[in-house]
Amino acid sequence: MDTPALYATAWAVLPPLIAIVLALITKEVYSSLFLGVVMGAVLYAGADFDGIVNHVLQDGLIASLSDGWNVGILIFLVILGIIVALMNLSGGSKAFGAWALRRVRSRVAAEIATVLLGIVIFVDDYFNCLTVGSVMKPVTDEFKVSRAKLAYIIDATAAPVCIIAPVSSWAAAVSSFAGEGEGIALFIKCIPYNFYALFTLVMMFALIFMKFDYANMTQYERNAIENGDLFTIQDANAETADDAEEGSDKGIVLDLVFPVVVLVVSCVLGMVYTGGFFDGAGFVTAFSDSDASVGLSMGALVAMVIIIIYYTCRRTISFSECMSCIPKGMQAMVPPILVLTLAWSLKAMTDSLGLADYVSGLVEGMSGAAVGVIPAALFLIACVLAFASGTSWGTFGILIPLGLAITNSHPELSTPIIAACMAGAVYGDHCSPISDTTIMASAGANCNHVSHVSTQLPYATTVAVVSAISYVIAGFTSGPIIPLVVGVVLLLGTLFFLRGREGSYRVPESANVNSAAQ
Repeated sequence: MDTPALYATAWAVLPPLIAIVLALITKEVYSSLFLGVVMGAVLYAGADFDGIVNHVLQDGLIASLSDGWNVGILIFLVILGIIVALMNLSGGSKAFGAWALRRVRSRVAAEIATVLLGIVIFVDDYFNCLTVGSVMKPVTDEFKVSRAKLAYIIDATAAPVCIIAPVSSWAAAVSSFAGEGEGIALFIKCIPYNFYALFTLVMMFALIFMKFDYANMTQYERNAIENGDLFTIQDANAETADDAEEGSDKGIVLDLVFPVVVLVVSCVLGMVYTGGFFDGAGFVTAFSDSDASVGLSMGALVAMVIIIIYYTCRRTISFSECMSCIPKGMQAMVPPILVLTLAWSLKAMTDSLGLADYVSGLVEGMSGAAVGVIPAALFLIACVLAFASGTSWGTFGILIPLGLAITNSHPELSTPIIAACMAGAVYGDHCSPISDTTIMASAGANCNHVSHVSTQLPYATTVAVVSAISYVIAGFTSGPIIPLVVGVVLLLGTLFFLRGREGSYRVPESANVNSAAQ
């Protein structure tokens, strides 16, 4: 079919907007995403029924599931699900939870431990989400941390941490959009200007130490602490996944630590292998040139084989029990895979409607505006684009080349402009209901997806508003120090203000009791 009449117009925003609004209203993500896909096909094909059906199936669902990158990610997720099932069946997760509970003395310590583990696992956001959730659920459950709060912590240490970690799949993605030889160097220079990622970390620690929550999260935390209901909105998939995690009593802490270490090492080696490390390329160069989809799935597969051999030799679980974890792990990943497939299909619809070209036109039109506000403007555009499309890497591909073009005439703003594009993309990835990382965070915490989105959105938006103000300041100052300091002060001041307002929820001291340690 020829280019549709509505190509690269404001109508291209409608399909993701419908999906997002319906998901938040109905609290049902599958039908909301599917209706967004159908709307995209209607706008593309018009009144041609055959064209609509063909666009949904051939250009949407089938194309998404036949894309090499997507298939690699799905394989990676399935193998991760199998490894998580193995760790749970061996009793490793239970043993680690019991070990941690004897040492974690307070609710604050439980949340901080979750944050620190998320920061340590910085290689990839998917790996981060599922691993941190599996390991820390027993600990946070003991202190009645709601699953929505756990999902927020997991998500906030996924993309925001990966985007400031030079050795990560995200660094590789960003590097690929820069000029040859400039990728990693540009990425590192942008770290102090990545205000959204840095302020998100400040936000998490501040909320934990100030012991309060606000907006939608208050309902979930109050219900968890006062009524022992970790979910508030029940989710059959989450409860089934929880039931499946009851493991053996024979497990030891090493049964969890060893698989996690093997998985981290294997994934890193898999990524640098695809980048030519074993053919003579340097480590940083290999990482920046890696194919994250192939590398992660390759590393996870090797790790799974090693983990099965380990459990079999240690006789923690038998070989036949290991094999039984394969369908269990795949089954546990069906809900996030379904959502991911629909989210990818929705992106295919927006691509066919020219959403990227529409946004590019907006950016090019404002490049001649007041020079100082360009970083803030690009940040806000990246926020909207990534939120609507559910992809940060796609947003990188659209805005970073445009940002580099703008810096040709404004070289003094090159670093804050590129950092603003990255930071805005991370905001969208962090909180969009159709973002793959958001979906993975829900899966990692075994939390209802809409519960996670609705509770995280106010927190992420608070940080985004403060970040936008910091980018305005960065446009008129030299160096990141002033905007960083102003942003941190403004963020903490906002939190102190919200803590004192009616409607916020302060965690009672009784919630800090560790019954397992008594």
